[in-house]
Amino acid sequence: MDDEGVAVTQTSDPTSTLQRTASGVVNGVRDLLDPGALAARVDPVAFGGALGDVAKGLLAHPLPVARRTAGLAAGSGRAALAALARSVGGHGAGPAPLPDKDRRYADPAWEGNAYYYLLRQQHALFAEYLEAVAKGVELKPVSRRKIDFLVQQAVEATSPVNWPWSNPTMVKKAFETGGQSLFRGSRNLLRDVVGGGGMPRQTTPGEFEVGKDLAATPGVVVHRNRLMELIQYKPQTEQVHEIPLLLSPPWINKYYIMDLAPQKSLVEWAVQHGHTVFVISYRNPDESMRDVVMADYMQEGPLAALDVVQDITGSDKVNVAALCLGGTLAAATAAWLAARGDQRINTITLMNTLLDFSEPGRLGVFTDETTVNRLENTMRRTGYLPASSMKTTFDLLRATDLVWNYVINDWLLGEEPAAFDMLAWNADSTRMPAAMQTEYLRNLYLDNQLVEGKMELAGERLDLGAVTQDAYVVSAEADHIAPWRSVYKGLRHLGGTVRFVLSNSGHIAGVVNPPSPKSKHWFGEGADLPESADDWRDDAGEHRASWWEDWSPWIGERAGEMTAPPRLGSDAHPVLQAAPGSYVLGT
Repeated sequence: MDDEGVAVTQTSDPTSTLQRTASGVVNGVRDLLDPGALAARVDPVAFGGALGDVAKGLLAHPLPVARRTAGLAAGSGRAALAALARSVGGHGAGPAPLPDKDRRYADPAWEGNAYYYLLRQQHALFAEYLEAVAKGVELKPVSRRKIDFLVQQAVEATSPVNWPWSNPTMVKKAFETGGQSLFRGSRNLLRDVVGGGGMPRQTTPGEFEVGKDLAATPGVVVHRNRLMELIQYKPQTEQVHEIPLLLSPPWINKYYIMDLAPQKSLVEWAVQHGHTVFVISYRNPDESMRDVVMADYMQEGPLAALDVVQDITGSDKVNVAALCLGGTLAAATAAWLAARGDQRINTITLMNTLLDFSEPGRLGVFTDETTVNRLENTMRRTGYLPASSMKTTFDLLRATDLVWNYVINDWLLGEEPAAFDMLAWNADSTRMPAAMQTEYLRNLYLDNQLVEGKMELAGERLDLGAVTQDAYVVSAEADHIAPWRSVYKGLRHLGGTVRFVLSNSGHIAGVVNPPSPKSKHWFGEGADLPESADDWRDDAGEHRASWWEDWSPWIGERAGEMTAPPRLGSDAHPVLQAAPGSYVLGT
């Protein structure tokens, strides 16, 4: 490492290579002898136990399953008769209702061809049967989440549109291209199996360049430590608000989801609305950071950034806006500062951020005690959670859109994925330090310590009720990672006045949410938030605009008077290099 904490290349040492090889052999033998390590490799999410619970339930009550199986057989017979009638010109409906707006079945053959119609009917009947059987078994909450997830994956995977023998568009494409689409699809399949871990490619490498097409808002790096670089953005208005704005991203992915692309960048939006903007860019951790914990991320992340921002701007106060895990850390940092009587955070904006983890939604499949234990066994070998593990987890939460959609496009139709900046960012994922990941999962997802006032960081017990600053909390109604009702439940633990806004998008589109004709959001007019999220939703008014347009006046009113922009950097924190810096480019 150099003095600033940047990794530098060293000449290969044969002794070090031998030591690493020996260590790998020892670890491999240990894994073979350790049942926990073996289980972590064979069944990392502990689905086996949940399936065992289902088997016990089915054996204890076999008659309901038998009735449903008989019903499936009868339904299949009726579907075959309906398909037979269509083969001779009939138009009767089959036994399974089919959704009208599923774009995967837009090809007319799904209605007009008896074979494809029958396949779709049979899949719909199978999905209904599988869901009914699973629902009919009494399970504990952990097993229920896992089984519901497995049922969803099975239903999505067995959709006839995903397979070459049952996709009419693939057949048409093959004839239209003289078989070239089959050749290209086979090539893509081989490429993804060999180089992509068997997952279809969502983007084509090289289509977007970080610093040019992505993360393109002009700025400079003004601070660097072993965990993060701090970027200060160049002003784009003649005057700026006197209170600066610090953005705190998650370290699960690269920071530039907050600066995605021109006209799609929250950073650019804030700069163009007169804010002096700083953003934390976290380093992609490696084995050397295996023992880094959340207190390190707080002290060398938001706290270090606050010091630098205040030095450069001369402001006593800083507005903080944070996303997802970065929001959880920002709220924890505000509570830590409050415990020390430090009120330098002026306001806090939380985007798609969980504070209460008692109802984690679909992520609960991966955050039970057994799964966390197995994850610890996995990370023990490397010192980090691989980036591919995080990406695969999030992709499977939306498997139809992020997995099977590309199976069809890349493998069956032989096409390259369309250029999409958001998915290019999604593919640029990062690792997670082992100690921090374990602490994060145990303290928050398993024990829910933050809202219960039991969490300690760097010598202070955290009390969210002591966070009395005005807060702007935005969530997204289609968020599958931070469900909006869970977000709402957590914000009620904050001690200040909270403005809660619900966006019409998902976890990432909830941040990349520039004004557009499709934008809308909801917020309540009352000063006090109802106890129930659904009560709030019933009373909230709909507004045809992006939440960015609602947030701008809110943060503007809390950002002080207008003044001349501060210079880039300071004597104590000189400019180190142009944005986006070096950490974001690390692999």
